[in-house]
Order: sequence, then structure tokens, then C-alpha cells
Amino acid sequence: MQLDGIAALVTGAASGLGAATAAALVEGGATVYGLDLEQAVADAAPAGGDVRLVAADVTDGEQVRAAVAGIQEDGGELRLAVNCAGIAPSARVLSRRGPHDLDLFHTVLKVNLLGTFNVMRLAAEAMAALSPDAQGQRGVVVNTASIAAYEAQVGQVAYAASKAGVAGMTVTAARDLAQYGIRVMTIAPGIVDTPMMAGFSDEVRAGLGESVPFPQRIAAPEEYARLVAMIVANDYLNGDVIRMDGALRMGPR
Repeated sequence: MQLDGIAALVTGAASGLGAATAAALVEGGATVYGLDLEQAVADAAPAGGDVRLVAADVTDGEQVRAAVAGIQEDGGELRLAVNCAGIAPSARVLSRRGPHDLDLFHTVLKVNLLGTFNVMRLAAEAMAALSPDAQGQRGVVVNTASIAAYEAQVGQVAYAASKAGVAGMTVTAARDLAQYGIRVMTIAPGIVDTPMMAGFSDEVRAGLGESVPFPQRIAAPEEYARLVAMIVANDYLNGDVIRMDGALRMGPR
């Protein structure tokens, strides 16, 4: 599928992986609608550029449905949805403070897993109504898991569960949507230089980079964005998870 001329929806588009992906898709010729929380959109608006930022909570069905409807009202054909929105708080199953907070666990699953599913289902609905291309394809959904889905570290139980859920629904979603000509792929990044890394010192960041077998550095968000574009271009990629981690396998700490 070609990027040029299509409409794309990117969540978490105000920063990090979402911002880099949105920028790359615009460069590829797509009209990009970036979803993020209201405050994030307000803060990013001056630097929004060619990305049309829309305030919406990915966990809210009506807000996401309205955003998709807005794309259609603009005359856009939504053929690509990229789910980058996510949170990664840290807490152990049991610590000196007691058991893991149940509300926190619920919130992480709600944002990372339910939010991803919510956007995927509503984007797929819009894609299914479009005319197929010469190969019978109507659209592509790219979700974001994490290598934490496979070997998460101490304190990542909620994050790991949410990202394992995203990875786990990939092939089933692809099979569900095959009859409509919609592909579903997932990217599982390793250590990427996103706002979540901003609080780490240069020493810690260097140590994290050195833990990657090769290349020994933290990945750039633009590398994730290029992988999204590659998935879009390669029509035979469907129903699988691609690890983008430099062969890193996380230890327990």
C-alpha cells in the first residue's frame, strides 16, 4: 500500500513514537490526524506542523469515533491507523508498601490494551467501507507492544500484561479483518529515546545503550517510524509482531 494520498490516524501523536511516526507519514505523502490527550495537544499545537492534532482519549469510544468521523467529513480515506499511545508506571506485585494498586493495574491495561483495541476496531470499521486497491487491500493497522511483553523487568507487571495483550491479539485481529482486506501488524520496541526516558541521567542512558548487543545505543523514534512505513509498503506483512530491539533480551533488573 502506498502512503501518498491516504489519510492516517496516529495515537500518542503529540510526542515520542507518535510524533516521529506522524512526521514520517506526512513526509511520505499521507494526510495525518494525530490523536492525543487535550493537554498534550494544547502543548504541542505550536509545533504541530502539517499533522492535524485532535484531542481525544483513546479509551473513550465516542471520542475516537468522532475523530474517525472527522477524517471522513474532511473527505479523507482512512487507510492506516498506528497506535502509539501508552503509559508505563512502575510497581511490583508486592512491595513494602503492600500489594500492587489494583486501580493502577486497571489504568495501565485500559490505556495500553483497551485503548489500542478501541482505535483498531473503529479504524477498521471505517476502512472496511472503502473501495479496495488492486490487491484487494483496504487498510493497515500497526499496534505498539514492547519487548516487555516477553521479558519484562521488576516493577513492570502491569505494563508487561498490557503489552503482552497487544502482541497476543495481533494474529487473531489479522484473521478477523482479513475478509475486509485489512492487515494488522505489531511492533515491539526495545529501548527507545522517548519522553519516558527524559528523567534518566546521561550515565544511565549510556548504560542502557551499552546493554544492547548491536547497535550499542538507544533507538531513535524515527527508526520506529521508518519501520511503520516499511510495514505499510510490504503488503505480505500481516498478523505478526516485529521486535525492534537490537537483539536485546532484558534481564530481571
